[in-house]
Amino acid sequence: MASAFLSIVQKIIRKGNLKLTLANGETHAIGDGTGDLVVARVADEEAERLIRRDPTLKLGEMYMDGRFILEQGDIYDFLAMVKQNTTNEIFDIPMAALLIGRIALQQLKSRLPVNHSKRNVAHHYDLSEKLFELFLDEDWQYSCAYYNPPGISLEEAQVAKKRHIAAKLLLEPNQRVLEIGSGWGGMGMYLAESTDGVDFTGITLSEEQLKISRERAEKRGLADRVRFELQDYRLLKGRKFDRIVSVGMFEHVGIGNFPRYFNKVHELLADDGVMVLHSIARPKPSFATNAFIEKYIFPQGYIPSIGETLPAIEKANLLVRDVEVLPLHYAYTLRHWRERFVARKAEAVALYDERFFRMWEFYLAGSEIGFRWDELFIMQIQISKNQYSTPDNRDYIARNEAKLKEFEATRRPLEKIIL
Repeated sequence: MASAFLSIVQKIIRKGNLKLTLANGETHAIGDGTGDLVVARVADEEAERLIRRDPTLKLGEMYMDGRFILEQGDIYDFLAMVKQNTTNEIFDIPMAALLIGRIALQQLKSRLPVNHSKRNVAHHYDLSEKLFELFLDEDWQYSCAYYNPPGISLEEAQVAKKRHIAAKLLLEPNQRVLEIGSGWGGMGMYLAESTDGVDFTGITLSEEQLKISRERAEKRGLADRVRFELQDYRLLKGRKFDRIVSVGMFEHVGIGNFPRYFNKVHELLADDGVMVLHSIARPKPSFATNAFIEKYIFPQGYIPSIGETLPAIEKANLLVRDVEVLPLHYAYTLRHWRERFVARKAEAVALYDERFFRMWEFYLAGSEIGFRWDELFIMQIQISKNQYSTPDNRDYIARNEAKLKEFEATRRPLEKIIL
């Protein structure tokens, strides 16, 4: 079986510089010798067999379990080497059958009437707050930052992201704003403080995020007009909002729920209202989520393409007013997160254990690979019901961002989140 594993690795990696030690002790030089050397070892023959049969899931699991070991270079270096090589030819009938089965199961689960949204959210977002403190910026923005201008820090890029979205919202004084998936409250506080009299409601399914968001709003004296609720968007009724924003939440909706999501947006959005949707997207439909991410990180999530998203918007009788693609910005964000996380490895291990640390390192590295090599990107879609709700050109975005920079210059510094 070792020879079968070696054979598949040799088929995959033709460019690069890999030194691989198999479970039987044999060491092989693989690739054309270009690039930095990566030294890897497989601990046992079963690990070789599992990775050979199901690399999408089992490589990550074997890395988590300490059975696929990097002795020089890190897991990002190894995954980048793999992605720079053509892998189509490694698929055989059993691997293809496994992939088709996963697609069918994920498609079915996304359409079942019994939905476990709260449980799925808790799986990730109700982990210890101290975990997220290890790598996020001071505002705990857990979504793609906006590196404009290039080379700015993570903190500056996260402010730029909030500024860019706020500019597209065309927010005016005393408007009612809804955020679907409000995180730790940073976007809501930014919007409320940047525009007089804004009445903000943020909804989340994470009890831990809810607690921290409410504490932050109270400390900044915003509790009278910045409210956070433990609420499923599908059950929200009897309210209309002038503005709706959703950042990094749409990936959790599931493709089977797109019509329901946008029908609810239509119900909640005022007739002259504006929505901005910020989401990870892919260049074409994939029908299923990466097996490792689905099992360990974001159960029942799905990254859509623009082409899968727009029809659901149109069928809900909503108008698409603007679509912007932000390529590579999430790769830069994930690089910062991963470097910060790895630098504080001892603290992450103390919170959980070595296996958990390696799981999250693999998740962050694999996600960055997706944006650098699989052409994932961020889509920002501006939505309305009325074509006169938004300007007939894009010049207003820069003008609004300039005004928001003036606000930021005088904004009270954010308090450190106390855990």
